[in-house]
Amino acid sequence: MPVSVSVVLPVWNAESTVERAIQSILQQSMSSFELIVVDDGSSDQTPNILAQIADERLHVVRTEHQGVAAAANIGTQHAQANIIARMDADDISHPDRLACQWKYLQDHKRDVVGSRINLASTSGALTDGMKRYQRWINEETVTTHQIHSLRFVELPLVNPSIMAKRAYFQMRFADNDFPEDYDLMLRAVDLGMKCGKTSETLLTWTDSRYRLTRTHARYSDDAFMDCRRFYLLNGPLLNTNTVDLWGAGQTGKPWLRWLQNQTRTVRKVIDVSKRKQGQNIHNVPVVAPEEIAPPDGTPMIVAVGADGARKLISEFVTEHGYQVGRDVWFVA
Repeated sequence: MPVSVSVVLPVWNAESTVERAIQSILQQSMSSFELIVVDDGSSDQTPNILAQIADERLHVVRTEHQGVAAAANIGTQHAQANIIARMDADDISHPDRLACQWKYLQDHKRDVVGSRINLASTSGALTDGMKRYQRWINEETVTTHQIHSLRFVELPLVNPSIMAKRAYFQMRFADNDFPEDYDLMLRAVDLGMKCGKTSETLLTWTDSRYRLTRTHARYSDDAFMDCRRFYLLNGPLLNTNTVDLWGAGQTGKPWLRWLQNQTRTVRKVIDVSKRKQGQNIHNVPVVAPEEIAPPDGTPMIVAVGADGARKLISEFVTEHGYQVGRDVWFVA
């Protein structure tokens, strides 16, 4: 019988968490699904744990160790459904996750949907940085417009929370130097796919020092930066030679140097600091926000790091006729 959703779960040496993750899927309120676990050459007790779980909805695919991108792509090849959800071996899907996201995709006619998350840490209390990231996911990037227009700040959809039409995953996770989930999402939006996010919290996302995002070079800050800059350059900044930059601080200055290195003329730098206003930074004048002209087609890149600054700047530029996601792009 055809299934409504195929869940793809790559796993490698996750003996301490994989059964919990699998059971969180098998205990879903939705009944029409299959779970494809791709064992990516595990050398611990993971294969034995998988062999002991008797459920006709569970299908185990074993491969030589190739990495998470390749394992996820293999899972897509084995998926029966036209709707595919991702899951990771150290996370927990809430019981209504599949049902809620499947309904969202149908009702809102989106191609990709994530969810709000509950962020847990194996080391105890969350750091301030992780708390800020959780707010980013749950409060600042909820609507389709927010997800798309703020996508060059950070990945706005936590990968194991994603459910999408088959076409999204058939684009395949790339095995390169970019974070494969961020790379795929940016490619998809460039091609016109629409993303959304449920209002419900449907995933407990577990942060640990052993998670790949903490240990592998492709998830380093530099790798994320290279990825966002590549797609910014080949998206909003394609076919434009002149930009405006908001931010002359520690976040903004590296972006100024990068833009100039990409042969983009930075027309002006906007900053709230009266001390900096009237100066030149790398031969670019620094002006006050009140001095910005109405939008004329020149992209504005906003590179600020202060907590709450993006909201204030977004409100300011909107009042002056700019549209975030068309004229204005936030970066980090």
